[in-house]
Amino acid sequence: MAAVRDKGVVVTGAGGGIGAALARRFAAEGARVVVNDLDEAKARKTAEEIGALAVPGDASAVVGPAREALGGTIDVFCANAGVGTGGGPEAPEDEWALAWDVNVMAHVRAARELLPEWLARGSGRFVSTVSAAGLLTMVAAAPYSVTKHGAYAFAEWLSLTYRHRGIEVHAVCPQGVRTDMLAATGAAGDLVLTPTAIEPDAVADALFAAMEAGRFLVLPHPEVADYYTARSTDPDRWLTGMNQLQQKLEARTEEAR
Repeated sequence: MAAVRDKGVVVTGAGGGIGAALARRFAAEGARVVVNDLDEAKARKTAEEIGALAVPGDASAVVGPAREALGGTIDVFCANAGVGTGGGPEAPEDEWALAWDVNVMAHVRAARELLPEWLARGSGRFVSTVSAAGLLTMVAAAPYSVTKHGAYAFAEWLSLTYRHRGIEVHAVCPQGVRTDMLAATGAAGDLVLTPTAIEPDAVADALFAAMEAGRFLVLPHPEVADYYTARSTDPDRWLTGMNQLQQKLEARTEEAR
């Protein structure tokens, strides 16, 4: 893809899963890639496999070191790092805070550092790995659902504010993807996500198709568009259907005891 050849690309949370798939695809298309992950060993492993640069550490603080590693310029930033915090209002404060920090504020902090340079030169691409939960919701995972809504809202705001100034934004919203995060979702993931789960490389394919078409919304599971329409046009019917999933989950959990 000519649009990314020789471009400086940063992918956070790229030690495995979707992030590693994105890093692989950008590298295969000729980009100069920085692999970021909180787990240093995983970041270095992915980077070695694809001939990229590893800049491990907190995704909120990666822009400066990554820019230096790339020789001064970041052209594409993939805000992919995320945490799948479960529970409801009873979830501990620190888990809510972590979800906000990683799923939303890391995106905000990256954009804060990137935008001045991008706006000055009239180009830049921000890729936000959100989740279908950011368009819909996820049973048994209030912190995750709420913060993914926030991540989607921030990506949307970036696009509507800066698209006329050369900033391209993509919100990637898959349902289940066969990653460690899916494996950690337990009974809720088994009920809602696992039956239609896809491989991480399919998410990368969907992103590149959206980039070529100039589309903001990236739906690796196309059926999410129908769910999103149903949610907006008849919210009570949609909520009733989701509540039925919640009841099924509660019944399964009770049976397992």
